[in-house]
Amino acid sequence: MIKVAAAPYPYIFPPGKTALVVIDMQRDFIEPGGFGAALGNDVSRLSAIIPTVAKLLSVFRNNGWPVIHTREAHKPDLSDCPPAKIARGSASLRIGQTGAMGRLLVRGEAGNQIVDALAPYNGEITIDKPGKGMFWATGLHETLQDQGITHLVFAGVTTEVCVQTSMREANDRGYECLLITDATESYFAEFKAVTIAMITAQGGIVGWATPLAELENAVASKS
Repeated sequence: MIKVAAAPYPYIFPPGKTALVVIDMQRDFIEPGGFGAALGNDVSRLSAIIPTVAKLLSVFRNNGWPVIHTREAHKPDLSDCPPAKIARGSASLRIGQTGAMGRLLVRGEAGNQIVDALAPYNGEITIDKPGKGMFWATGLHETLQDQGITHLVFAGVTTEVCVQTSMREANDRGYECLLITDATESYFAEFKAVTIAMITAQGGIVGWATPLAELENAVASKS
């Protein structure tokens, strides 16, 4: 077992049963010309965490621990995208419309791909999810059960939407969840801070949170 200093108290995980989940580090959210920018957001806030996420990936890859990547992605005919989701908000371009990197949030388009610096390795699971959470209509829970995974470490974007939703879904399914605070980000600093407070409140009602350095120190001391 590896013990990591975390809030609200240490997170203890079994290496053989723990997977890293990197949520939606895709071009549509992180690069100019994508869906995040179409919503009027400063995407540089999200791209700033790429080096930290890369280091976190190295921790898991170097130890041979499982890695899972997700993309928010819809079928080309948008049959898995509710009309209300397409209509919501005041984006300059909507889901399925064509932007600088192809059709927004559509499978196979250039903008829907994970950024090059964090590209999945062969053998790592990549999930296309039609919703905010990683379990809806993906079969991921069954895959994790087959692999004996009981603990999940989270990174990615955005903290308050797809990351938090996935953590809450995981919590409801019995997984013990840790969020790496400097490997996640929001377009709004205050939303990230409040989400971390919500996740760790009341004795870790959803899970734990810690910076990458604490995980690195714990793994190194165990080696």
